[in-house]
Amino acid sequence: MNTEKVTARRLTAGEVAELGVQDAIFVSAETDGLPLDCYAPAFLSEPGKNSEGGSFAVKTVFGEEIHVLPDNAEERGIWVADKAGEEIEVLQSAGVVLNLALFVPNGNKEALEALYSAARDAFGAGIVQRWSEEVVAVPDVKVDLFEEPVRGRKSASQNRDRRALDIYPTRVRFLEPSEGWKFIVEPHKEVVDETPTI
Repeated sequence: MNTEKVTARRLTAGEVAELGVQDAIFVSAETDGLPLDCYAPAFLSEPGKNSEGGSFAVKTVFGEEIHVLPDNAEERGIWVADKAGEEIEVLQSAGVVLNLALFVPNGNKEALEALYSAARDAFGAGIVQRWSEEVVAVPDVKVDLFEEPVRGRKSASQNRDRRALDIYPTRVRFLEPSEGWKFIVEPHKEVVDETPTI
């Protein structure tokens, strides 16, 4: 996460009402479930004069759309760059957290270490982290994955939904069944096309 110091001042609702959609502003960078203690560059979603009840629709450069009440003391408000203002911390760029399950053919400790080193070299030693590591042998066997309703009839094969054919069992562990359905895993059967040909 990269931030920089910017000198800015907080605007009142009256001042925000005079802004257009092209005017650069700063709003809280906090998102749902991610309490960031800084601001993000943003723009009004529509001209300030069109706002209703002092609530302004704002879109940050990171795609987050929020509604702000500038005069509410409990909110961080809307700021604009001003050399006579105070210093605030502004978010310039942020990364993405990836949760990866990697398949390493003939995987051993040396192969995993080489993979980890290559990722650290590419993105930076302080960026790539292993939060948990689980080594699972992947058998050379495939399964067919179906879904059926949780309260479905046991013999009702027509009541099944094909989810995935020809899939590895370890991949099934990372899938979630649809709501109200459960997984049925069976040994893989080749699909034979019995359509008569001339």
